[in-house]
Amino acid sequence: MSTRIPFLKGHGTENDFVIVPDPENAVDLPPAAVAVLCDRRAGIGGDGLLHVVRSAAHPEARHMAPEAEWFMDYRNGDGSIAEMCGNGVRVFARYLQRAGHVAEGDLAVATRGGVKTVHIAKDGDVTVGMGKALLPEGDVTVSVGERSWPARNVNMGNPHAVAFVDDLSHAGDLLSPPPFSPAAAYPDGVNVEFVVDRGPGHVALRVHERGAGETRSCGTGACAVAVATARRDGADPTATGTPATYTVDVPGGTLVITERPDGEIEMTGPAVIVAEGEIDAEWLETATRA
Repeated sequence: MSTRIPFLKGHGTENDFVIVPDPENAVDLPPAAVAVLCDRRAGIGGDGLLHVVRSAAHPEARHMAPEAEWFMDYRNGDGSIAEMCGNGVRVFARYLQRAGHVAEGDLAVATRGGVKTVHIAKDGDVTVGMGKALLPEGDVTVSVGERSWPARNVNMGNPHAVAFVDDLSHAGDLLSPPPFSPAAAYPDGVNVEFVVDRGPGHVALRVHERGAGETRSCGTGACAVAVATARRDGADPTATGTPATYTVDVPGGTLVITERPDGEIEMTGPAVIVAEGEIDAEWLETATRA
């Protein structure tokens, strides 16, 4: 391993990430190393890590290389692997633009949740094609303390439970995963969104992200919330032929989510690179062993 590993720091609506450019997949990033890098006191700090690898160089992404040159090898802040991260894709695209790998316009990004289409607009916002939502059948309940709510099961390539509440404070501190039932609904854990109405076509959320705790934003969560809200409101674009658009406030900003008549979901929001530097590989190896 090189004695210095380049990194950047970025965020999308304050969902923040350590970015490790590694086109040839040469940097070893075991879970313990990712957790140390994402530690806000002992490391760089982030809700997750974006490992930037050419699809052809990563065994999990080689089959997507004909469609997408770059693979977002995404890790949660605790080092665990996640299928997708909507805010992460926008920041990933912003990094590729900054590094000169892509320009404004359209591109494709490979993820464990499939190939995502991305558009980098001249105004700086980034739109991500998030795919179609799956709505598994069956009742789900989430709880905080003595309160419980029915939740909508929405899968955006990763699992979500969306609960509508009277006040966002009812979500509690969200430091630990809110209990849910039945356990079989989410065998690998779940992202839980608590949602309130702000007005017509306008909602706000707080979220506990699986493997990260409460975060300032969750892109797939905002999409799941928009879909759940649309169905609650009696709107299904695939049935009516009319797009459904919701403004979704997250603690770190605002995202705009549109579900199209073909079922595809688009998410638009900002993506910012705030810093870059180098990781001391010797420190990382020592810290990982601690």
